Amino acid sequence: MRTGIRNRLRGRSLRTRLLLFISATLVVVCTAMALATVYAQHAYLLGNLDQRVSDAAQRSQGGAALQPDDDTDLGFLNERGQPAGTLAARFDGNGTITVAEVVARDAAPQRLTAAQRAALDGIAPDGSMHTRTVPGLGTYRVTALDGNGVRVLTGLPMDDVQDMIGGLVVVEAAAAAAGLAVAGCLCAVVIRRQLRPLGRVAATAVEVSRTPLDRGEVTGLTRVPERDTDPGTEAGQVGAALNRMIDHVESSLAERRRSEEQVRSSEERMRRFLADASHELRTPLASIAGYAELMNRGTGRIEPELAWRRVTAESARMTGLVEDLLLLARLDEGRPLHSAETDLAALVAEAVWDARAAGGGHDWQLALHLDAPALVVGDEARLHQVVANLLANARVHTPVGTTVVASVEATDARCVIRVRDDGPGIPPALLPTVFERFTRADTSRARTHGAAGGSGLGLAIAAAITTAHGGSIHVESVPGRTEFTVELPAVGGNFTVGAPSRPGMSTASAPRPLDGAARC
Repeated sequence: MRTGIRNRLRGRSLRTRLLLFISATLVVVCTAMALATVYAQHAYLLGNLDQRVSDAAQRSQGGAALQPDDDTDLGFLNERGQPAGTLAARFDGNGTITVAEVVARDAAPQRLTAAQRAALDGIAPDGSMHTRTVPGLGTYRVTALDGNGVRVLTGLPMDDVQDMIGGLVVVEAAAAAAGLAVAGCLCAVVIRRQLRPLGRVAATAVEVSRTPLDRGEVTGLTRVPERDTDPGTEAGQVGAALNRMIDHVESSLAERRRSEEQVRSSEERMRRFLADASHELRTPLASIAGYAELMNRGTGRIEPELAWRRVTAESARMTGLVEDLLLLARLDEGRPLHSAETDLAALVAEAVWDARAAGGGHDWQLALHLDAPALVVGDEARLHQVVANLLANARVHTPVGTTVVASVEATDARCVIRVRDDGPGIPPALLPTVFERFTRADTSRARTHGAAGGSGLGLAIAAAITTAHGGSIHVESVPGRTEFTVELPAVGGNFTVGAPSRPGMSTASAPRPLDGAARC
């Protein structure tokens, strides 16, 4: 039976179960209170009645003592003050009732019948209280006394007590029913109001569950209102937990979407990289194959010495491209580089001198701002390659006469290399991808030979080497000013400030805006 009730309750809502539980609790409490009240009132009224019965018995014994030898005399019932319904009887020496009468209202006392006297048999004259039902008279509270051989039995009706207890039960039942009805209504209202936030939380959960999370961009999922997230309430705790879960779902979906976009972007870059690398390698191979074919034909259309020079140049170009690709692959794999203490001031000075030798038409400058030794831990050859690539980038993609300034700044925490020029600048559309591989201002497959050539790997290599050394590289460019900045962590050490002076390096030159090829 209990299992059946439990199963029926499980199928009901929390609101219904709470209302039923509270109602059942109120019924039990009200019943217990009513029973306690009735019991206490009954005990009080019965005690009061017993006291009156005891007083009446003592008066009756006093009246019977006037005729001690006549055990049939009940004359004392005719005295004034005897309440209606008072019952009195006398015993003989054997305990047999010899006479019994009851006081009638507005009439002389009436004798009891044999059946009525039989209901009073067996009462010992010891003063104890007894409850007896007398046929035709009702229920009585009686006691018997024995004093100096005078035995008297006295009783008073319990109708008043029973009527009062019965009325009390009716009143309490009515009051309890009314109270339970009012309490039930109030509980239903209170429970509905208190569970309303939980309903809103459930509605939010249902709305979120209907959102197609498996496709499309998932943003702006419905949240539980702030008023329903009070941590001081159980419903608020559930609402706050649901909001946290929704936040986690959104962040997870956003992260998954970003990962998918990164994967797609990586695949696209890889396809573009392979296509560009294939084209870059195919071009010198095609040239080598063409010159070889011409030489094999022996037609005399090209001089062998010129053909060999072109084959050698294209082979060198292909070798450099392959070496750059291998370097990027090693850096991507995280292979350790040679590590030693390197003086950036001397390294940059030598790179500027080399750049001046390669591009005599530019104005090359060196500036040192050293508040501390410009020492870093890294691969000197690779760091030299970073500076050389930045200087080569400035040389190749700016017109003759452009001023290029390479500066070194050093503090206790970091060393900064800056390469600045006053050339035409980098196109704004190219800035976000300037450090990506095979990035060029000209996105076509065509190649411009000479000063404007390049495979688009120089800045990518510089960025990869800088990152491998725990540094960072970035660029700022507007027409007339382009500056690449390389930041590397510094190390301590004794160092005498001083840069090698190179002949032909100017110390000042006013930049001038010139038109020229786009930079990469």
